[in-house]
Amino acid sequence: MLFGCSVATQQRAQHQQKPPANLSSTTPTPQDNTADRIDRPTSDPYTGDLSIFEDRERERKLQINRVMDILKIKEGSNVADIGAGSGWFTVRAARRAGASGTIYAVEINEDYIKYIERRAAREKLSNIRTVMGREDDPRLPARSVDAALILKTYHEIAQPVRVLKRLRAAMRERALLGIIDRNGKGDDHGLNSEQVIREAEQAGFALVEQYDFVKPDGMDYFLVFQVKS
Repeated sequence: MLFGCSVATQQRAQHQQKPPANLSSTTPTPQDNTADRIDRPTSDPYTGDLSIFEDRERERKLQINRVMDILKIKEGSNVADIGAGSGWFTVRAARRAGASGTIYAVEINEDYIKYIERRAAREKLSNIRTVMGREDDPRLPARSVDAALILKTYHEIAQPVRVLKRLRAAMRERALLGIIDRNGKGDDHGLNSEQVIREAEQAGFALVEQYDFVKPDGMDYFLVFQVKS
């Protein structure tokens, strides 16, 4: 679902406000170097049927309201859903943030972007903004988000350190980043939490908390980070 290829920015649904032509132009570009490259496999982005993400039991198993509580998502929050897929988390965050908040649904799959736009229109959620990312950049405005979540997609990110560096530039003071995934080798749709922590620290984040209550949904960990002070 996320950061496997580059695509152009798409037109928003009619009910959504049209963003700047290039959202990343407002975000300072962190310095890239060879140390940002990772020497491990990654999984191919999922491109199949989005209905698999709509399991009726998923909300209960993942305890998504608890996840949002921990990330301090509340009315008026600006939230980034990185690798938004079907918009499953996007719409839940949008309902919680309300009309005074903004949810950035970041994807690189054009079909998924269109799907989320249709879903937002159908569910009358005008606070959702879709963003077409690149393999090394979520293309968010500078200092625009109070919280971000990478749900079950971190193992698909081909250039995670660079993506996280650019995400860091989009985060406001005391903003929180959550990463939920399962343990694995990288190419088996999972990645060990220790590796995720190392890469996040390399990108300038510090681990704040970690949880395992997401296990009933087939996940192994929920990591919470803040930008290093």
